[in-house]
Amino acid sequence: GDKIAGGKIIKVEAHPIPEHYRPRRVQGRLALVGDAAGYVTKCSGEGIYFAAKSGRMAAEAIVKLMEGGKRLPTQTEIERTYIADYDKLYGPTYTVLDILQKVFYSNNGAREAFVELCNSKYVQQVTFDSYLYKRVQGNNPLDDLKLLGETIGCLIKGYAIATPDQEFSNPVESAKRL
Repeated sequence: GDKIAGGKIIKVEAHPIPEHYRPRRVQGRLALVGDAAGYVTKCSGEGIYFAAKSGRMAAEAIVKLMEGGKRLPTQTEIERTYIADYDKLYGPTYTVLDILQKVFYSNNGAREAFVELCNSKYVQQVTFDSYLYKRVQGNNPLDDLKLLGETIGCLIKGYAIATPDQEFSNPVESAKRL
């Protein structure tokens, strides 16, 4: 716009979105939450819900461990409460999303298969419910088994019809951003 016309780029920065839990989410009495703990969904990059939820879970666990301010919790206690509770509640979601990304985001054939699978009403419902409730939904064994068969069929078809991935390189544009 007019306000920035003629402006000069001083510095270009970016921070990668964490794609995995941090190896140490508790150190002493310090507990990581949200992006700092690596609580971001790989497929969508969503993290606001998980930041708020993990912050609340950490705070509630630590307050309870403090017994009304009579003591300070240990690292082990925080790991056995907050971290264990968070992992139990959301660990399966991160595992499923990690598998989905590895299977469907790896190349053109896999992406074509994913697009085809998205035509399924069951996939749409499970995806919507999982996003809404922030945990893996479904739990209809017959439909889940049908989905497995459809997934394999779509992957075979996707690999058969998709063009190979092209190598991407744009050194001129990259050099401008340094």
